[in-house]
Amino acid sequence: MSQRANSLTGLALQKFKKNFWGVLSLLYIVLCGLAALFAYVIAPDSSENANQMHLSIHSQGPGFTVDILTIPAQVDASQSFFSKWFSGSKNASTEIPVISYTISESSITYTQYVGDGVEGMPKTLEIDGVEDYNAFAKANISSRTFLLGTDKYGRDLLSRMLIGARISFSIGFVAVFISLLIGLLMGSLAGYFGGKIDAAIMWVINVTWSIPTLLLVIAITLALGKGYWQVFIAVGLTMWVEVARVVRGQVMGVKQMQYVTAARALGYTDGRIIIKHILPNVIAPLIVISAANFAGAILIESGLSFLGIGAQPPTPSWGAMIKDHYSYIILGKPYLALIPGIAIMLLVMAFMLVGNALRDALDVKS
Repeated sequence: MSQRANSLTGLALQKFKKNFWGVLSLLYIVLCGLAALFAYVIAPDSSENANQMHLSIHSQGPGFTVDILTIPAQVDASQSFFSKWFSGSKNASTEIPVISYTISESSITYTQYVGDGVEGMPKTLEIDGVEDYNAFAKANISSRTFLLGTDKYGRDLLSRMLIGARISFSIGFVAVFISLLIGLLMGSLAGYFGGKIDAAIMWVINVTWSIPTLLLVIAITLALGKGYWQVFIAVGLTMWVEVARVVRGQVMGVKQMQYVTAARALGYTDGRIIIKHILPNVIAPLIVISAANFAGAILIESGLSFLGIGAQPPTPSWGAMIKDHYSYIILGKPYLALIPGIAIMLLVMAFMLVGNALRDALDVKS
């Protein structure tokens, strides 16, 4: 039986490898996942939520370069590596974009970047405890390139995109987990026992199914409050219905098989029959549904953030980035809204292509 299962798994894997778009999409998802996981490690702006604002350089185009003067904070901002990796650096330092600067023995005179061809007034910086301003300038003045430009608050758009990917992936995983947990329970009970239990569960499923998904998510979000985790729960509680319907149909077919009848004859409990003998045989369609639900969760979260009831500022979210910058489409800087929009499109399309590839690979008829 084990060799048979392994051979079926091997055949499905071989069929999946032959699907070029499926493999390419899976690689893209893995790369995006790694980028989201190590966002604070690779992001140019590793501050918490990449929220380092420089209003004087707002809405600059991709590839914009400027010198940044960093004035160290006089407070202890020591953190563990895990804290920096998970939530970013608690950066209390002040960063000032500058056009030019001169160094003397007792101070640094700099001209702040203003933009639009306007030259700022020179300012003198004197810091207690600094003896060598040449060494200070070498350590705290550096040229910085914003590969994707800056948003309307002067924040690094690339860093915001990387950290925003965490929202999309985390809500996908949590929503799929919640939907599988509830959908498997409700669907397996309805399909296995039938009768009044099936009728009651199907009534709940039909009522939930009849409510528009986005409207239901908005209602749950408003009831639980705005925030990061509330969106996860709201999306997960609206995506279990499709899982339950598919599981119910699969269980109704599988429970008629001879090995299930044999398990009943041996005196196994209903719980063991469902968990050990029925559910392992309905995994294939669940994998495909999970991939589609992952994509759906990303779209719903983006829509909620666009409406202002998703992840709240300053937490970066691709949907919120579109909301903040959609007016720039007609102001000559459409990339501010197009970049997060394209990121959402590519990630959702990748999950859909992986789902289609898995469907073809797990199809026993082909």
